[in-house]
Amino acid sequence: MKKIVIVGNGISGVTAARHIRKLSDYHITIISGESDYFFSRTALMYVYMGHMKFDDTQPYEPSFWSKNRINLKKAWVKKIVSEDKQLLLENGELLSYDKLILATGSKPNKFGWPGENLEGVQGLYTKQDLELLEKTAPNNSICKHAVVVGGGLIGVELAEMLHSRHIPVTFLVRETNFWNGVLPDHDCSILNDHIKAHGIDLRLGVNLKEIHSDRMGRVESVEIAETGEIIPCNFVGLTAGVSPQISLAQNSGIETHRGILVNQFFETNLTDIYAIGDCAEQTDQLPNGRRSIEAVWYSGRMMGETIAQTITGNKTPYKPGHWFNSAKFFDIEYQTYGWVSSLRSKPEHELQLHWKYHDNTKGVTLSYNKNDLTFLGINTFGIRMRHEVFNQWLNEKKSIEQVIEQLDKAQFDPEFYKSYVNEIQSVLLATLSNSVL
Repeated sequence: MKKIVIVGNGISGVTAARHIRKLSDYHITIISGESDYFFSRTALMYVYMGHMKFDDTQPYEPSFWSKNRINLKKAWVKKIVSEDKQLLLENGELLSYDKLILATGSKPNKFGWPGENLEGVQGLYTKQDLELLEKTAPNNSICKHAVVVGGGLIGVELAEMLHSRHIPVTFLVRETNFWNGVLPDHDCSILNDHIKAHGIDLRLGVNLKEIHSDRMGRVESVEIAETGEIIPCNFVGLTAGVSPQISLAQNSGIETHRGILVNQFFETNLTDIYAIGDCAEQTDQLPNGRRSIEAVWYSGRMMGETIAQTITGNKTPYKPGHWFNSAKFFDIEYQTYGWVSSLRSKPEHELQLHWKYHDNTKGVTLSYNKNDLTFLGINTFGIRMRHEVFNQWLNEKKSIEQVIEQLDKAQFDPEFYKSYVNEIQSVLLATLSNSVL
């Protein structure tokens, strides 16, 4: 019986295990040193905020694994001994495999800031990070002020977490708008205002220079590069993005660049070793403009489903559909389908249409090709829409006018959305008419 070993128990690794089990009787082992069971990483914030316990983040009952004959092993892998098809664990144990899947995920970025390794300075990615946060910032008596560095999804989540415990937060973002490497400026302005409305001290266009310590080696303050301002604080969250966790591969002769290099079948340069999820970097150009590295839950799940086919004898290339994602910024839900470019990445052929509700908590941006008026993508804020509808429209290359006129077909919750659809259509059609003229 073939032995399949998966390193990493995130969404990509666990999805691969589940689908391999559906398709075969192979012996499956998942190894992780982080936690006993697979958990929803996006739910860590809700544990800290008191909405759920850590056990509630497990999508499956503990009995699920034995019932499905998926072996879980809590351990850290030290090295891959590929010539013997074995894993050397940190405790000295050797574990053999016939096929190995690396799903090692991401790690928080660090940029060599002075003081970045002080006590009270951390990222937010792992279960251990959450446990450390409970010690360093349990309440506003222990942590009287926090600074969060980095203008991405993890940064705003950490700011919301700390805010939920009444800890004052200063949020340092080096860009001129929050998340403007992803969103158009119009969309960024909605989030800028929303973050500030929740009492977060949002500082845009600033860079961290140094983290200062007290006599005990704990963080005491941060210094702003542009102004020299000193901000006293008891906690610093470093959330300036993530990068693929590739140290195990680098230590084992597997080719890497930013991530672990794989082809469209997730094969590395070493026989019977594969990589999926956040850690994988595609060397083949993907369809629909998809990026070579996608550290996204949805992508990880699709990769896990795809590799299961190849592992069980039905060699299947990874062909993701149109880009989609979702997130939440305090009270505003965000969805995106297709491509809506930021100012810095917007190609010459892309034009955009915007609508924003008067209270600045809801908005829609649609992008289209100015040359043939085909629909390219949509961002929504505070309004839910249906993925399958936009996916179909993108496949059919609908015109931007057709999409606007049929927006009611994409509404997720008619009762919630009905009061906005006419206004959205009216504004966008009028704007489109003026743009075309």
